[in-house]
Amino acid sequence: MSLFGLGGGQPQLTSEQKIQNAESELDLVTDMFNKLVDNCHKKCISTNYADGALDKNEASCLDRCVAKYFEANVKVGENMQKMGQTFGNNGSKI
Repeated sequence: MSLFGLGGGQPQLTSEQKIQNAESELDLVTDMFNKLVDNCHKKCISTNYADGALDKNEASCLDRCVAKYFEANVKVGENMQKMGQTFGNNGSKI
Protein backbone atom coordinates (compact mmCIF):
# COMPACT_ATOMS: atom_id res chain seq x y z
CA MET A 1 0.00 0.00 0.00
CA SER A 2 1.31 3.42 -0.90
CA LEU A 3 1.66 6.50 1.24
CA PHE A 4 -1.72 7.95 2.33
CA GLY A 5 -3.55 4.92 0.90
CA LEU A 6 -3.28 6.10 -2.70
CA GLY A 7 -2.94 3.69 -5.57
CA GLY A 8 -2.64 0.53 -3.56
CA GLY A 9 -6.05 -0.98 -4.23
CA GLN A 10 -8.52 -1.58 -1.46
CA PRO A 11 -7.39 -0.53 2.03
CA GLN A 12 -7.19 -3.32 4.58
CA LEU A 13 -9.77 -3.18 7.35
CA THR A 14 -8.80 -3.73 10.94
CA SER A 15 -10.57 -6.34 13.03
CA GLU A 16 -12.41 -3.58 14.87
CA GLN A 17 -13.64 -2.08 11.58
CA LYS A 18 -14.78 -5.52 10.40
CA ILE A 19 -16.70 -6.00 13.65
CA GLN A 20 -18.30 -2.55 13.32
CA ASN A 21 -19.30 -3.32 9.71
CA ALA A 22 -20.81 -6.66 10.76
CA GLU A 23 -22.71 -5.00 13.61
CA SER A 24 -24.04 -2.31 11.27
CA GLU A 25 -25.15 -4.93 8.77
CA LEU A 26 -26.84 -6.94 11.52
CA ASP A 27 -28.65 -3.78 12.69
CA LEU A 28 -29.90 -3.14 9.14
CA VAL A 29 -31.11 -6.73 8.70
CA THR A 30 -32.79 -6.70 12.11
CA ASP A 31 -34.49 -3.39 11.32
CA MET A 32 -35.72 -4.71 7.96
CA PHE A 33 -37.07 -7.88 9.61
CA ASN A 34 -38.86 -5.90 12.32
CA LYS A 35 -40.45 -3.61 9.73
CA LEU A 36 -41.53 -6.62 7.66
CA VAL A 37 -43.14 -8.29 10.67
CA ASP A 38 -44.86 -5.08 11.77
CA ASN A 39 -46.16 -4.13 8.32
CA CYS A 40 -47.36 -7.60 7.34
CA HIS A 41 -48.92 -8.21 10.77
CA LYS A 42 -50.89 -4.96 10.56
CA LYS A 43 -52.00 -5.76 7.02
CA CYS A 44 -52.88 -9.45 7.39
CA ILE A 45 -53.75 -10.30 10.99
CA SER A 46 -57.04 -9.26 12.51
CA THR A 47 -56.91 -7.67 15.95
CA ASN A 48 -59.83 -9.88 16.99
CA TYR A 49 -58.03 -13.12 17.71
CA ALA A 50 -60.59 -15.90 17.43
CA ASP A 51 -58.12 -18.76 17.06
CA GLY A 52 -54.55 -19.42 18.12
CA ALA A 53 -53.56 -20.49 14.61
CA LEU A 54 -53.55 -18.56 11.35
CA ASP A 55 -56.51 -19.12 9.11
CA LYS A 56 -56.07 -19.78 5.38
CA ASN A 57 -56.65 -16.14 4.38
CA GLU A 58 -54.17 -14.80 6.95
CA ALA A 59 -51.51 -17.32 5.90
CA SER A 60 -51.99 -16.51 2.23
CA CYS A 61 -51.88 -12.76 2.92
CA LEU A 62 -48.67 -13.15 4.93
CA ASP A 63 -47.04 -15.22 2.18
CA ARG A 64 -47.85 -12.56 -0.42
CA CYS A 65 -46.85 -9.69 1.88
CA VAL A 66 -43.44 -11.17 2.69
CA ALA A 67 -42.77 -12.02 -0.97
CA LYS A 68 -43.66 -8.48 -2.07
CA TYR A 69 -41.57 -6.96 0.72
CA PHE A 70 -38.48 -8.91 -0.33
CA GLU A 71 -39.08 -8.26 -4.03
CA ALA A 72 -39.35 -4.52 -3.36
CA ASN A 73 -36.21 -4.63 -1.19
CA VAL A 74 -34.24 -6.34 -3.99
CA LYS A 75 -35.42 -3.80 -6.57
CA VAL A 76 -34.52 -0.87 -4.33
CA GLY A 77 -31.09 -2.39 -3.70
CA GLU A 78 -30.50 -2.87 -7.43
CA ASN A 79 -31.52 0.72 -8.15
CA MET A 80 -29.27 2.02 -5.38
CA GLN A 81 -26.33 0.07 -6.86
CA LYS A 82 -27.02 1.52 -10.31
CA MET A 83 -27.18 5.01 -8.84
CA GLY A 84 -23.93 4.41 -6.98
CA GLN A 85 -22.21 3.19 -10.14
CA THR A 86 -23.55 6.14 -12.11
CA PHE A 87 -22.37 8.52 -9.40
CA GLY A 88 -18.96 6.85 -9.21
CA ASN A 89 -18.43 6.84 -12.98
CA ASN A 90 -19.57 10.39 -13.69
CA GLY A 91 -18.38 12.23 -10.62
CA SER A 92 -21.57 14.01 -9.58
CA LYS A 93 -24.47 12.56 -11.59
CA ILE A 94 -27.32 10.95 -9.67
